[in-house]
Parts: sequence; structure tokens; C-alpha cells
Amino acid sequence: MKKLSRTLVSLVLVLALCLSVCSFAAADGYDKVVYAYATFNNIPTNEVKASIEEAINAITREKIGVEVELKPISIWDYSSTVSRSLQGGDQIDVFQTLGDFNVAVSTDMALDITSLIDTCAAGAKETVGADWLAACSFNGSIYGIPTMKPIALTPMIIYRKDIAEELNLDFSKVNTPADLTDIFRQVKAAHPEMTPVAAVNTGNIGLQLTVPNTDYLSDDYYTPKGVIMNDELVVKDFYATDEFKAICDLARTWYLEDLVMKDAATTSSTAAELASTGNYFCYIASYSYPEEDTAKSLEAQSGGYPLGAKIIGSAFLDTSAINALTWCVASTSKVPEAALKFLDLTFTDKDVINLLIYGIEGRDYVKKDDGTVNYPDGQDPNTVPYTAQLSCGTLGNFFLMYPMEGTSLESLDWELKQNKEAKTSVAMGFTFDNSRVKSQYTAVANVISQYLPGLVCGSVDPEADIPEFIERLNDAGMQDIIAAKQEQLDAWVAANK
Repeated sequence: MKKLSRTLVSLVLVLALCLSVCSFAAADGYDKVVYAYATFNNIPTNEVKASIEEAINAITREKIGVEVELKPISIWDYSSTVSRSLQGGDQIDVFQTLGDFNVAVSTDMALDITSLIDTCAAGAKETVGADWLAACSFNGSIYGIPTMKPIALTPMIIYRKDIAEELNLDFSKVNTPADLTDIFRQVKAAHPEMTPVAAVNTGNIGLQLTVPNTDYLSDDYYTPKGVIMNDELVVKDFYATDEFKAICDLARTWYLEDLVMKDAATTSSTAAELASTGNYFCYIASYSYPEEDTAKSLEAQSGGYPLGAKIIGSAFLDTSAINALTWCVASTSKVPEAALKFLDLTFTDKDVINLLIYGIEGRDYVKKDDGTVNYPDGQDPNTVPYTAQLSCGTLGNFFLMYPMEGTSLESLDWELKQNKEAKTSVAMGFTFDNSRVKSQYTAVANVISQYLPGLVCGSVDPEADIPEFIERLNDAGMQDIIAAKQEQLDAWVAANK
């Protein structure tokens, strides 16, 4: 009887194991991989998504024995959705970090792929190269593959070209954000119904991205917690610097003169949505393409308004610039080899990456004779069944994607030159381990979310609020974080002399 009981228990365990394995494999034996990616465009219907999946699976079944399930998530909900899903046991096998590579590693979300990359993603490894992979490593282990794209982001103002021409605005003298104030005053005087500056997203009008030569030391570049600046290997509180005070003062000037949208600190609208209304003259963001190409690529989302672009800062490369958009295999994945093989295809297979970005040819986009693409006649990114075109710089290998119509094909040379010639941080390759200051990180992040949006959008007085902000940051543990970063940075410098 005892022997029978043990046999029944064994059978139950075997059945449970089979059910567990089968839940991560398609019925016909293909491994199932869930690919979670951020989109700036509309989320497609399940029916439309299924059509993209089937087109991709027609390739992946034959090439790598995998079927993929796509999980597009709005950019604004992406990080929290992925984190909740992984914690809740939902299947996500491949995900991207959005400025949070360090968090993905320190919280064990990302799998160590060192032993798998040569057999499962050799093509992606060769594509990005050893130096970029080093930026996605920690303690000698590789935890992800960075997006292959023009990586050197350059701050630009994206503006209404028709308004600029109407008012004969001279952008040749505009080289910094401060140079824009007079431009905005002219726009406001001629068009009092128009707000010159729109938000890029919630709590962000783009000014913090214009501060030069700043290494965020593994942090989100919107909310850094200890930085180094200007080739000095001394960690400091970014919010206590003269540079931060200057952008807050500028934002406050714009706010008081009605040159920036009043609810920029709290709006849920994106720059593209705001621009398409025709009620705003410009926004400030960072791009890795030439001015003309940047403007052209954004016009499809501008509501039909012609756009111009002007560089107002310089590109800067640090470890976070490379690993901010890193693709990882989830540590919870039951099919890590299959997941990495599919990830590899997004870097090496032109058909796969263009299906992910543009969808189905003829339905979602049309190809021109010169190799560029655009939306079908009468359609735009808001009306086609599927597009993730605005995510083109975040998925896989950008250089395998079809360029949008109007893009200068020669611009690729400019983009590669930017990658090679952009100023590089003296701490390139350093990654901060925040495991010893996790509670301080949480407390500091809460303070930042309370104070930062109002300060960088001009809706609060920096003279009064910055000192209070700094005091609250220190109470929350900012100096502990800075001390930990300095200690690890010093050790890294000593080891890499």
C-alpha cells in the first residue's frame, strides 16, 4: 500500500511537471516566448496582434523552433507593468530596461546570459560588439544586449516650421535652451492663443536633458541619484548643482511668462499628442538622428503640421546611455535559450524586426521604390491597424529597419559618426550596485517624484523649493547613496587604471 501511495505521488509530481512545462510551450511542441516591448503608438487589438504574431512565427518556427507571443505595453506603463507581471508569476521571457538596467540586475529580474550568449545569440553579440556588451555587464557577467541604434542622444527643439517661417524666427543663433526665451516671446506675442512649449511627458519639458557632460552612474537620466560631471570622478547631488538650479530658473521664467504649458508637471499627454492639436509651438527632447531627419520622422505624428529641428546641446555617452535600452531575458523564464534565440533574431533578421516595427506590408505600411516606407494612402499612425514606428530606436537593430519616407539615407553616416565622436564619460563601463542602499533609493525616489516635476516644469519657485528639496533628499538618505557610489567608483577606477 505504501508502495502504491509512493507511486501515485510520483505520478502526480510528473503530471504537475508536465503541465508546468507545457504551459510554456505551444501545443505543437514549439517553445513559446513572450516578448514584452514598449510602444509609443496605439496598442493593437488582439486580432491585429495575432496577425503580426503569425507572420513572425512563420519565420521563427523554421529558424529557431519558437513561437512568439507579443506583449506591447504603453511606454508610460511599461516598467511598472513588467515588474508587476514578473512578481505575479505571469510569463514574460524577454523585456527591455528603460533607464533601469541597474534595477533589473539588482532585483534579479534579468538572467545572467554569459553562458548562453555564444550559442543562442552569437549574431547579436557580434552586432553590438564587446564594448557595448561590457556596459550591460556586472561583476564580469552579461545580463543583457543593448539596442543597436544611433545611441548618442543630442538635445533638440522640435518646432512648428510654418510658425517659424511666418515670424522669420532666426534659429541660427539658438545653441542653448536659454537662447530660446526670445524666440518663445515672439511666438507668444504673435499667437497669444498658442503655448510655445509643450511637455515631453508627465513632469518633463526636456530641460534636464540639456545639462552637458553628466554621467548618471546607472540611474534613470530623468531622476538621477548621484552623478559625476565634467570629467570629475567626484559623486555629487545633481539637484544641489548650479546646473540644475539654472534649468529650474529658466523653466520658472517660461512659466511666469506663459511660455510653457501650465500643467506640464501633471499632464498625462505626450509631446506627439500635444503637437498634433496645433496649440503648441515646440517641445524639447533628445534624438540620435540629424536635425532634418528627426523633424521628418516626427511629422507623421504632428497632425499634419510641418516640423523643424534645431540642436541645442551636445551628445554625451556614458554607461547608462548604452545600457538604458537593454534587452534582457527574464530570470523567471522557463525557456531562456528560446527567449535568447528570439532576441537574437531582432538583431539579425530584417523581416522579424520590420514586422515588429511596421506590421504587415500593404495593410500597415507601404514600401517605396527607394526602399523607404510610409503609411498607406489616407492612413496615419493613429489609423493603421498596427504600427510601433515610434519605438524604432528601442527595439533590436535599428540599422535593419526600413527608413521612413523623407529620411536621408546618408544620415546613417552622421549617426555612426555621432556614436564614435560623442564625448564619453570618464566612468564608461562603471555600473553601480545599489543593493546596500535599496531603502534609501526608495525613500529618495519618493522625494524626487514629489518635488522634481514642479521644479523642472517651472510651476514652483526654485528659490524656495530647491533648498527644501535638498533637505528632504538628505533626510531620505541621498548622502548614503552618494557615499556608496563614491566607494564603488573609487574601487572601479583602481581596478581599471
